Amino acid sequence: MADRIIVLSSRPGTIKCEIDVNLSLDERTPFKARSAPEFKDYFNLIWKELSHGKVNS
Repeated sequence: MADRIIVLSSRPGTIKCEIDVNLSLDERTPFKARSAPEFKDYFNLIWKELSHGKVNS
């Protein structure tokens, strides 16, 4: 599991933001991470950054 997430913009790919991940878990596996109270907040933040500025066709 990563300690930080880099969100890239679309063409040209540049760093849009960097998110430091700090989950309150002893064991950092994907399945355990989903049970962390902060997981939903990180999930929503990442999707917000990915969809920000998206143009509908």
